[in-house]
Amino acid sequence: MAQATVETSGHGAVPASGEAEHQQHPIRLYLVVWGLLFVLSICSYMVDYFGVQGLWRWSLIIVFMLLKAGLIVAFFMHMAWERLALIYAILLPPLAVLVFVALMVPEAHHTLLTRLAFFGATPGN
Repeated sequence: MAQATVETSGHGAVPASGEAEHQQHPIRLYLVVWGLLFVLSICSYMVDYFGVQGLWRWSLIIVFMLLKAGLIVAFFMHMAWERLALIYAILLPPLAVLVFVALMVPEAHHTLLTRLAFFGATPGN
C-alpha cells in the first residue's frame, strides 16, 4: 500500500499521515562545536599549566566551564532549536536560584560577623 504525501511549498513531500518530520542538522555544525569544546578545554588546562593563582584562576576556570556547558546545552541537547517558552522554563529556575543565593551572601556575612562579635570564637573552633 503506497503512502500518500502532501506537497508543501519549498519543503518537499511530507507524509500525509501526520508523522513528525525530524530536522537533520549538518554534521559540520557539530564538528565546529566539538572543536570549540576542545579549544575551551585546552584553555582551561592552560590555566593550570601556566600556574595562574588566586581569584583570577578560579574566574577563568568558571568562565571556561560555563562556556562549555552552554555549548553542550545549546547544540548537543538541542536547546538552540527549542521554543522560547521551553528555554525559559528550563533556564530561568536555576538562574533564579543563583540570584537568590547572591542575595543571601551578605546575610550570611552579617550572621557570621554577629556571631564572632558576640561569641568571640573563630568559625570551626
